[in-house]
This record gives sequence, C-alpha cells and structure tokens, in this order.
Amino acid sequence: MLIEVWSDVVCPWCYIGKRNLEAALINFVGNDKVEIKHRAFRLDPLAHGIRPTLTVLGEKYAGGTAQVLAMIDRVSKVASEAGLQFRLAETETGNTLDAHRLLLWAQREGDAQPLLAAIYRAYFEDARSLFDHETLSLIAIEAGYPEFEVKSLLASDTFIDEVEEDQQMASSFGANGVPFFVIDRKYGLSGAQPIDAFAQVLVKASA
Repeated sequence: MLIEVWSDVVCPWCYIGKRNLEAALINFVGNDKVEIKHRAFRLDPLAHGIRPTLTVLGEKYAGGTAQVLAMIDRVSKVASEAGLQFRLAETETGNTLDAHRLLLWAQREGDAQPLLAAIYRAYFEDARSLFDHETLSLIAIEAGYPEFEVKSLLASDTFIDEVEEDQQMASSFGANGVPFFVIDRKYGLSGAQPIDAFAQVLVKASA
C-alpha cells in the first residue's frame, strides 16, 4: 500500500495528521507493507525573508494578535491530544523550498519520514528555524543523515523542479491545502483526520 502525503513543514495540522496516521497504522494488519511517501506542498511559495509567525498569521487573517493567539491555542490543544507540545507562537515563518528539497533527497536515498519527523519536532516543539542552511543541515545531521551529502544538497539547486511538480500534482487532484493523503491513488483524505478516520480508510483500501 502506498500512502502519498502532501504537506508543508510549517503546517501544524500536517504534523498532527502525520502523528494520527502513524497511530492508526500501529494496529493496521499489513502495516509492514505500507510505504509513506512525502509530497512537497508550499503554503506560501512566494514567501521572502524570515518573519515571526504571529505577524504573518495576523496579516493573513486580519484578526489581530488576540485572535491569532486564540487560534494557536486551539491547534496546540489538538496537538497535545496527539502527544505533541507546540511552541508555535515562538516560531518564525519563511519559504520552505529548501526543507522540501532536503526531504525529497532523503526519500530518494531511502526514507524521508525520520527526517520529516525531526524537522517537525525542531520547528513546532523546539521553535528552531527551518530557513537557513546551517540550522536545516544541523537538524538533518542530528537525525542521522550524512553531513557531506546534506550540505552538498542544500548548496545545490537539486529537486527544485520536483518540489514544483509535487505542488502541481496536488492541484490536479483538486487539493488546494494540506495535509492531503492519497492511498494507492484510489482514496483521498484532506485535513488532520482523527485516528479512527484513518483506520477506516486503511481497512477500506486494503480490501
């Protein structure tokens, strides 16, 4: 079974969705035959520079700091139920192209999921930056990926086209947001679904 997951590394619901999918897979018969494939999706492909997340969200939703903090509090409570401790209000936001390039490289080398977990944890739970090569390299190296290969990848322009292709593929499936899950190109799920919803569609797809 192939599960393709379109996500962005600065999307809190993507991290929650990843955790719920993994929880559903624990009790899924045949989980040893499941492949999870990362697909790149940038929520803001035109983002320039690095800015506080509170500022960016305030401008996007035009509700002021109080409304943004209330929104962050709601998503943080959902994250807590999934065993995650968010520090979203302390984070910064920027263009996630390099993070996605690194993830697609890790996937080509074998498996991007450990790196994706490390990136999510670094950003949402440790409030670390994902927008400079030095910090992004360190996160990957700490996760066990080879230093030379990581730094060489980030210094290149490799996988830029693949990131764009993934985004266009999501659009062709009718997805304009993330997380977006596609199972064996037959079943699709949008949003950070609860564990039971993932479990049900996994059984349906396997049948």
